[in-house]
Amino acid sequence: MGSRQIVAVLQVGGEFSTDDDGRMSYYGGEAHAMHVKSDWTFKAFKHEISSTLNNLKLDSYVFKYFLPRNDKTLISISNDKDLKRMVEFHAESETTYIYVMKKADNRLKISIAGADAPADCAVIATTPDGSKRQKICASWENAITGAGQVFQSAKEFRDALHKYAIAHRFHYKFVKNDSSRVTAECTDGGCAWRIHASKSHSKEFMVKKIFGTHTCESETIKSHRLASQKWVASVIKEKIRDSPNYRPRDIANDLQREYGLCLNYSQAWRGKAIARKELYSSDEEACNQLPWFCQRIVETNPGSVATVVALEDSKFRFFVAFHASLHGFEHGCRHLLFLDVISVRSNKHWKLLAATSVDGEGDIFPVALSVVDDENQENWHWFLEQLNDSLPALGAITFISNGKNGLWDEVSLLFPDSYHGYHVNCFIDEFKQQLDGSWSEEVKDTMVAHLEKAIYSCKVDEFNQYVELIKTESDKLVEWLLETKPERWSDAFFKGSRLGQYTCNVSEAISDWIPSRYELSVVQLVDTIRCNLMEMMYTRRESSNTWTEVLTPSANQKLQEQMNKALTLNVVCSTGNDGNGHVFEVCDDSVNVVNIDTWECTCRKWHVSGIPCSHAIAVFDRTEQCPLDYCSKYFTTECYRLTYAMSINPIPDVFVPTAAGDPSQGTTTLLSSPILTRRQVGRPKEKPADPRIAIKRAVRCSRCKGYGHNKATCKVPISA
Repeated sequence: MGSRQIVAVLQVGGEFSTDDDGRMSYYGGEAHAMHVKSDWTFKAFKHEISSTLNNLKLDSYVFKYFLPRNDKTLISISNDKDLKRMVEFHAESETTYIYVMKKADNRLKISIAGADAPADCAVIATTPDGSKRQKICASWENAITGAGQVFQSAKEFRDALHKYAIAHRFHYKFVKNDSSRVTAECTDGGCAWRIHASKSHSKEFMVKKIFGTHTCESETIKSHRLASQKWVASVIKEKIRDSPNYRPRDIANDLQREYGLCLNYSQAWRGKAIARKELYSSDEEACNQLPWFCQRIVETNPGSVATVVALEDSKFRFFVAFHASLHGFEHGCRHLLFLDVISVRSNKHWKLLAATSVDGEGDIFPVALSVVDDENQENWHWFLEQLNDSLPALGAITFISNGKNGLWDEVSLLFPDSYHGYHVNCFIDEFKQQLDGSWSEEVKDTMVAHLEKAIYSCKVDEFNQYVELIKTESDKLVEWLLETKPERWSDAFFKGSRLGQYTCNVSEAISDWIPSRYELSVVQLVDTIRCNLMEMMYTRRESSNTWTEVLTPSANQKLQEQMNKALTLNVVCSTGNDGNGHVFEVCDDSVNVVNIDTWECTCRKWHVSGIPCSHAIAVFDRTEQCPLDYCSKYFTTECYRLTYAMSINPIPDVFVPTAAGDPSQGTTTLLSSPILTRRQVGRPKEKPADPRIAIKRAVRCSRCKGYGHNKATCKVPISA
């Protein structure tokens, strides 16, 4: 189809008025003629109008026209489709009139109130599209009647003042505002209006004085200060209930027409989000969405476990463990699980309970996740029950946690063959709280250093040595340490298998995955974590495919450090009772006995870390054996690849809203949009640079040309 062209008459500078029968007439202004083509874009259309009107800037103008044989309703032109429709509608007309109007003047100068208008409503200026904008009911105009008016509370008075300001179209500010008194005045410098209200002797809130009258009313309130998000939500809440697809643009247009308030799109969007949040509480919405989400998880990721349990007051518990995570933990990860609680910054009314393992590189590997309303013993018990049912029979599992909220009892109850130890960082924080406030920071740092060495001591005599150092400063601290049971936190007594892993930063990792600017629903929250898990597993799997060594890079580095230490050690073959020649004595500062059959050394570092100690490597050099054969299998590249062998599949329709049903029938499954939250208080925290990739410029002395010092600290003697 070829391009169509019509003749348009541009009308600018005039005014509209309406007759008794609703017909609209345009008076005054100037007229210009131009051609309009159907294949033009809206941008080209505006450019042609600007050229026709002597390069008039059109940023503050709108374009409207009448349909053929209809002069009661103005139609807007705001995009390419609107322009194309206008040309098609007037294809058989000789000319069409296009009205170029300022946005601020997009109203009528003449209005006629109908004789049958309701007595409690005042009809004001009629908009160009023919609809009549009605002001707020007379009750809003009379929300403040005068001195002596009584309210139940300060909040009720402030609400009435807000309605009164909207009805009379003025802005105000609070001079005093607390629970016992409120004083407000008009923000217009030339207006003397002022009101004061306070508590009376009968504990009621009473208007005491009103000064002056308003001289600053305007037809349309251009500022957005009166249209707060909560007020917009309160106005549109009932309409949102009846029409869930109420668009923000329609909200803004309705509020301008009915209340004279000019809102932008984002204000209307936020008001709708708050109204939806008040209508459908996050807990109720989650209870409706989660059964469907559990079904979709199992359908898209066969072998996964997803469970939701509804509680009283719309509370719930949700548990998920993806099949790829369960498979990776069973076949590739050491049997070690960190139990953590994660507080989500943008969803403070929910807590995430997580069971996380670590891979051969020491990086986090989330196994299971739960969403609950609070961290307590009952929720931890339910989470561990679901975890126990999800995991295959793996034998003894080592758990690490802070031990709070009954975790010591719950873990031993549900996993009787397991081991349970302290999270080292949490234990050190508890220790710092026990330190005497009268001690200097230097003494406190020394005490913490002694504790850390006691934690990492592999032999009992080393542990006792550092405990005695702490005892020289405080007997109470030692008593507290012994009451916490050293078998839960010291390598010298701990019977579980941590393989050198003492901490886990899963809380920081998952918090970084979740956007803090948006308050997500539970479904969106969990799916956001799933997306990041899916990407993490893919990235690590692809990275491991490039490795050529038997051990992972970090394990290789640890082994190399021990091999360097073994170069100076002396190995003597021991005459053991079995006489098999597999027991050796290795001399350094002391004599250590190595048994290569049982993978043991009396220094116990081999047992604790899973990597052969320097004494064992010295024996391997003597017997010409490969140290790689004596490393824990969990540090091998093969196990690492098994950890990430499977993928988490996407759930394609998580963010697609479904038709709203009858809430009474339990069919309401509408997925909410993310709610924009307030920016966090204070300056945004900058993420610290990764120390593994930090590159520092070496300091070089300008006098001796040596490295590690400068000219001022150079100790090389000056030659004569």
